Amino acid sequence: MTHEQELKNEIDMLEEQSAQAEDKSIENALPSWNLDDLYEGMDAPELQEDWKRLEAACNSFADEYQGRIGLLDSPGLLACIRDLERIELMAGRISAFSALLYSENTTDQVLAKFANDCEERIVTLTSPLVFLLIEINEIEDGRISELLAENPKLARFEHYLMHIRKMRPHQLSVEMEKLLSELSVIGATAWNRLFGETVARMKFEVASKQLTLEEALDRLSDHDRGIREESARAVAKGMSANLPLFSLITNTLSKDKEIKDRWRHFDSPQASRHLSNDIEPEVIAALRNAVVAAYPRTSHRYFGLKARWLGLDQLEIWDRNAPLPNDPNRRIDWPQAKSLVLSSFCEFSPRMAEIAGRFFENNWIDAGAKPGKTPGAFSSPAVANVHPYILLHYLGKPRDVMVLAHELGHGIHQTLAASQGELLARTPLTLAETASVFGEMLTFRKLLNGVQSANERRALLARKVEDMINTMVRQVALYDFECRLHERRKAGEIPQEEIGTIWLDVHGESLGPAFRFMNGYETYWAFVPHFIRAPFYVYAYAFGHGLSLALFAEFESGHKNFEDKYIALLEAGGSMSCQSALEPFGLDISDPGFWDKGLSVISQFIDDLEAIDI
Repeated sequence: MTHEQELKNEIDMLEEQSAQAEDKSIENALPSWNLDDLYEGMDAPELQEDWKRLEAACNSFADEYQGRIGLLDSPGLLACIRDLERIELMAGRISAFSALLYSENTTDQVLAKFANDCEERIVTLTSPLVFLLIEINEIEDGRISELLAENPKLARFEHYLMHIRKMRPHQLSVEMEKLLSELSVIGATAWNRLFGETVARMKFEVASKQLTLEEALDRLSDHDRGIREESARAVAKGMSANLPLFSLITNTLSKDKEIKDRWRHFDSPQASRHLSNDIEPEVIAALRNAVVAAYPRTSHRYFGLKARWLGLDQLEIWDRNAPLPNDPNRRIDWPQAKSLVLSSFCEFSPRMAEIAGRFFENNWIDAGAKPGKTPGAFSSPAVANVHPYILLHYLGKPRDVMVLAHELGHGIHQTLAASQGELLARTPLTLAETASVFGEMLTFRKLLNGVQSANERRALLARKVEDMINTMVRQVALYDFECRLHERRKAGEIPQEEIGTIWLDVHGESLGPAFRFMNGYETYWAFVPHFIRAPFYVYAYAFGHGLSLALFAEFESGHKNFEDKYIALLEAGGSMSCQSALEPFGLDISDPGFWDKGLSVISQFIDDLEAIDI
C-alpha cells in the first residue's frame, strides 16, 4: 500500500468517526499545544544552556567581524552569514518559546514577566551586532557582485543581501541603531504588551454571561438578532470604557513611528512596510485602487442583497456577519474539521496533507477559546530547525473551519520554507498569505461540493463571499484607515473622537449605502491588534488573497505541473522576490489589471448567489 493510499484510508476513517461524534460538544477533544520541542519549561536546563551559548556566540561574532566585513573574501562573508544564522536560531528559539507561552494566558503575570525578560535579554545580547547590516551596506556594489560571482554558496544569499542593501538610504549610525534597539523594549514593545494585556482582561456581558472579546465577537454571527445586537453594544461599551487608554497607545506608537521614519528619511508612513515586504509602492497603490474601484460591484452589491434576504431596509453592524434565513446552522466538531481540511488538502497534494497531519498528531495546535488567551489566530514559524505552532479560538462554526485551513496553510508554507534555513525561510508578507488563502479555497470547494440543498449552498456561498470581502475589502479599508490616521498624526495628537470619525468614514465608503452604524461603532478600531503590533500589515491580507485567487484560477484551469510549481513556490520562502517566485505561473503583479482577477472571483460568486432561487 502506498503512503498516499494509507493517508486516504486514515482520512476516510476520520470522516466515519467524526460522523459518529456529532452529538458531542465542540469543546471536547480540542487540543492544547505541546511546546516541549522548544523547551520543557521556563526552568529547563536546556534553556539556561542556550542563554550561555547565545551570549558567547554574540560576543564571539562581534570580536570576529566588527570593522572587518568590508575586508572579507567570499568564503569569509559566507562564514559570517552562517555564524549569524546560528545566532538567529538560538535567539529565535528562546523568543518563540517565551512568546508562545505568554500567548496562552496574557493575564498571567509570571508568563508576562518571563516573556518580557526574555525579550529584554535578547535585545541586550544582540543589539551590539547591528554593525553587520551597516558594514554590509558600506561595501561597494561592484565588490558585492564580485563576491557573489565567486562563490555559488554565497550566491544563494543574494536576495537576502540585496534586501539588506535597500536599507542603505535609511540606516543610522551604529550607536543610534544600538540605542533604538535597546529602547524598543521600553518603547513599542512595552506599549504592545499593555495593549495585549488590557484586551485579554476585558469582559463583555452578553445574555448575562461574561465573555472574552473573541467570544463576544463570535456572537456577532449568532442566529438570534437580539444576541447579535447585545454583543455589538457590549463590545462598544467595553471599548468606550477603555478608549482613553487605547487612544493614548495609538497616538504614542504613531508618533514613535513618525519620529523613526523622519530620522530614517522615509517619504511616507507606509514606506518602511513596503521595504520590509520587498514590494514596490506602485504595486500596493494598484491593489488599493482596484479594490476601492470594485466596492460597488463587490461589497456594496452583496450587502444590498443581504439586506433584502434578511428583510431589512438597512443593515446594522450586527447584521454584517449574520447567518442567512434558513441557514442550517451547522456545527462542526473538531474531528470533523480535521478530516475535512486534511481530505481537501489531500485531493490537491498528498504531501500538503501529510505535513498538515503532523500538526494534529504532535499537538502543535492550541485550539480552545480560553480566558486570557491572545485574541485572533496565527501560525508561528518558531525557528527553522523546529516546526511551526498554530493558535486558534475554535468554536465550531464553518468559518472556524476556514480559519483552521488558513492557519494550516501557513504552517505548511513555513514547514516547506524551513529547508532554506533561518535567514531565508521567512517569507515577506506579500507572499506569506499565499498558502493560507489557497488552503481556504481548497477546503471551501470541498464543503461546497458536499452540499445538497439550495439553502445550504446559498449559506455557504454567502459565508465565502463575506470572508472574501473581509479579506480584501475590509483589509483595504483598514489600510486606508491607517494611512489617514498616520498622516493626520503628523499635525499633532488625534482626539479619540476624530479617530472614530476616520473609522466611520472608511467603513461608510467600503460597506456602502446598505449600512447604518450604531452609536459606539466608532470605537471598534480600538481592538484591531495589527494597528498596534505591525502598522500597515493589513494590506498583506488583501495582497495574499488576490494573489491566491489568481493562483487558484490557474490551478482550476489545468495549468501544467501546477502542484510541483506551487510546492516549489512555498519551498522558496524568502529566497527570492515576489515577482520572481510567480514567473513560473505567468503572473505579473506589476500589471495594473492583475488584481481584477481576484476581484472577479468575488463578483462571480455574488452572481451565483443572485441566481439561487430560494
